[in-house]
Amino acid sequence: QVRLVESGGGLVQAGGSLRLSCAASGFIFRISAMAWYRQPPGKQRELVASITSTGITNYADSVKGRFTISRDNAKNTVYLQMSNLKPEDTAVYYCHSQTYDYWGRGTQVTVSS
Repeated sequence: QVRLVESGGGLVQAGGSLRLSCAASGFIFRISAMAWYRQPPGKQRELVASITSTGITNYADSVKGRFTISRDNAKNTVYLQMSNLKPEDTAVYYCHSQTYDYWGRGTQVTVSS
């Protein structure tokens, strides 16, 4: 059974930091490109960051220099370190296997001004 379980979301003040985790199971994680998406209230889901199986990363312009995606293949986990958070980062954050097209259920991040 495929599972992607996000954790680490919550309420934080502007300028603060959070680290999201996504624990994967049920597929070969180490060969999967992974990504984080987010869906702000009333808006479409958008790509935040991605990481290939070999560790090559890519970021949306809006988060460059503030967010870092990483992975630990030994733990089947992908992370999103978010720093200098802004109110416009408020969204539900989703983990996605780009190779297998699997989605997690999401974790809420709320940034207060």
